[in-house]
Amino acid sequence: MIALVILALIVFRLASNKSTLNKKEAPAQDSVVNIPVKVSAVKEELQEISLIKTGSLAPFKEASVLTTVGGTIKQLRFELGDHVNEGQVLAVMDTRLMELDLQKAETNAAKLKRDLQNYTELLQGQAATQEKVNEIRQNYLDAANQVSQVKKQISDALVKAPTSGTIAKKTLEQGVFANAGAEIATIVNLSQLKVQLNLTETEVYQATQGQQVKITTDVYPGQVFNGKITFISPQADETHNYKVEIMADNNDKALLRSGTFVYADFSRKTKQNILLIPREALTESIKDASVYVVENNIVHQKAIKTGLEMNNLIQVISGLKAAEVVVTSGQINLKEGARVSISK
Repeated sequence: MIALVILALIVFRLASNKSTLNKKEAPAQDSVVNIPVKVSAVKEELQEISLIKTGSLAPFKEASVLTTVGGTIKQLRFELGDHVNEGQVLAVMDTRLMELDLQKAETNAAKLKRDLQNYTELLQGQAATQEKVNEIRQNYLDAANQVSQVKKQISDALVKAPTSGTIAKKTLEQGVFANAGAEIATIVNLSQLKVQLNLTETEVYQATQGQQVKITTDVYPGQVFNGKITFISPQADETHNYKVEIMADNNDKALLRSGTFVYADFSRKTKQNILLIPREALTESIKDASVYVVENNIVHQKAIKTGLEMNNLIQVISGLKAAEVVVTSGQINLKEGARVSISK
């Protein structure tokens, strides 16, 4: 009996140890980890939307003064900063060689004209052929054209201003030789302002051709220049921006110069209900924007389309509804379907 009791105790002990070992060796059950995140609700607000962009001024007109004939610059009739008018003579090229060419061409043309008259009379008396008369007539016409060309070259030796404006650059000096097509000076016309700026895809649809725009600058605080949109590019550049040009009258008492930074207020203020989320809720760039939305402590990634930025908020055009909850911090640890715990 004692032996049976001992045997029973041994079997019981072995079974107990095996059960303990089995529990230790059993794979641990995966515990669900809640990733801590911070969130914010999608807000719907009544906002006054306005569009103000920065841009820079460009000349209303900018033209290079070019020589049309080669030669020595005999006279320069301007200095840097001079105001010139369209058609004003700015430079005179040396024409002495061209005048000699003109004398030769006129002498040759006069001789051929006399020959043509003589042979025409001989043809009437049947002392010359029609072919000879035609040959001399063609030579005379060529010589007359040569005279006209040389006269045109002498006329082009007077280099004139292609537009009105101010001499902004003086490239060559009097007395130097210049080839045909060489730049002598640059004229900048600032009688009007031309503001150049870029609008995003969302902003460009708020602007129209002919729309009035108010131009201001830090250079003249409180001074407003009234402008009008004259050009909106029909095609975006590689950054998906659209070039826009605005024309405005310059003010002689508050003259603005090319290159000055200005603010363009498109003056289209409208009140409308818009959806707003914090800028930090975006997981991608504005171009490929997406956010994590929390539903029952589980996140789902949603693609959205964004609009205007204001302060640290960004407008949501599509993809979200008011009162939905988006993750604003902790996105780096998230993936679709992850469980989260909301931190304050």
